[in-house]
Amino acid sequence: MSDPFRAAPDGVRVAVRLTPKASSAKLDGVAVDAAGDAYLKVKVTAVPEKGKANAALIKLLAKAWRLPAGDLAIQAGAADRNKTILVAGDAAVLLPQLKTWLSQEVG
Repeated sequence: MSDPFRAAPDGVRVAVRLTPKASSAKLDGVAVDAAGDAYLKVKVTAVPEKGKANAALIKLLAKAWRLPAGDLAIQAGAADRNKTILVAGDAAVLLPQLKTWLSQEVG
């Protein structure tokens, strides 16, 4: 299975599809788009107004990955459902941690 994580010079980029106003906040697995690229499906209860859904997304991912929320930032797609999250740090350290998390959560 492909995964939504890509090493970058400044950390790891994560492809995410966000569903705001969901009944519950959760990480909802991995899906693949028409181009064959994997993305992480995330649901949050927050509304997509004034950055509330984006803030809830960062908080949920930071908690799930046991990382400081300050290490996560929306790099692309702030006003879109499809987003790229940058997890700042050493990709050589972060990538194995995130892949292990994914295999435990989804696999």
